[in-house]
Amino acid sequence: MPARVYLSSPHLGTEEQQFVQEAFDTNWVAPLGPHVDAFEKELAARVQVPHAAALSSGTAALHLGLMLLGVKPGDEVIVSSLTFAASANPVTYVGATPVFVDSEAATWNMDPARLEEALADAKRRGKRVGAVVSVDLYGQCADNEAIERICATYDVPLFEDAAEALGATWRGRPAGSFGRCAVFSFNGNKIITTSGGGMLVSQDKVLVERARFLATQARDSAPHYEHSTIGYNYRLSNVLAGIGRGQLRVLDQRIATRRAHRAFYEKTLGELDGIGFMPLSPHGEWNGWLTVITIDPARFGATREDIRLALEKENIESRPVWKPMHLQPVFKECRMFGGTVSARAFELGLCLPSGSNISELDRERTVSTIRSLHRR
Repeated sequence: MPARVYLSSPHLGTEEQQFVQEAFDTNWVAPLGPHVDAFEKELAARVQVPHAAALSSGTAALHLGLMLLGVKPGDEVIVSSLTFAASANPVTYVGATPVFVDSEAATWNMDPARLEEALADAKRRGKRVGAVVSVDLYGQCADNEAIERICATYDVPLFEDAAEALGATWRGRPAGSFGRCAVFSFNGNKIITTSGGGMLVSQDKVLVERARFLATQARDSAPHYEHSTIGYNYRLSNVLAGIGRGQLRVLDQRIATRRAHRAFYEKTLGELDGIGFMPLSPHGEWNGWLTVITIDPARFGATREDIRLALEKENIESRPVWKPMHLQPVFKECRMFGGTVSARAFELGLCLPSGSNISELDRERTVSTIRSLHRR
């Protein structure tokens, strides 16, 4: 059996090892430390947002962000439907109810027109909307300028879920610079990783400082352990922050490599009848996180699942597009606005191996397997 080709595996270099070794040499292996402080500053500078809190995961960042935006039990929170469950789960942590919005065809991200429908509907029903969570899908920013304007009209805070989009831009603005706050993920499959980790960023210094307080068990200032607020164990460790600092230094290289993968797939698969690609908007710069193809089975001669299983037989990992949240059993009772665009993307979409450490041979094996199914 040939070596496994992964969808998007961690890609580590030498600088990460140097930072980790420094953490060991100075005995800063517990949570917090100089690498955490430096990682926050360096990430904030990269995304042009002044304040950042390094946390244990993107999910933790979403949870704290919703709390700090004032989302309360009984509120509704409007979320992109085409996303990973971590975009919606934290809404339930704070006692609110998700309301899902379909994608626009141009980016597969939140449709601003559907968002306005959802906000108007909530207003008619007398329901308070605590926040809008706009997801930057597969490394491409949503039309967050339009979404910001709509949120301002209804006086609802925008929370940008940029977990997948570090290094992307929209009309020149970096992913993570929209809304009241934003989150990034450094999970092992992301464009850069800290093994597990996340970041909450904001223009609001008080919000970020409060996030740090809550993330360290909400310990009050006292010589003993004093707590007047419920807290969480959500801070990133100094060792993992060292990995993040090394990864951040090669982010541009990782972006260039992943974009080159899509160019290769477009060149070698794009002329096949029935194969398409996730649309990329001319208004933004995609970070290349995952290349997503679409398969029209009537024209191609095989389904998305046929291709996935054929790739798996060759020890090549691929994965269907996120199953939309409004189609998930756990959220089946939630309100949904639209649904056909995200459902169609899930039906036809397949993520191909896109890691920055896959080889040319890995890509050729992937393409050869897909081409072998064309009108077989």
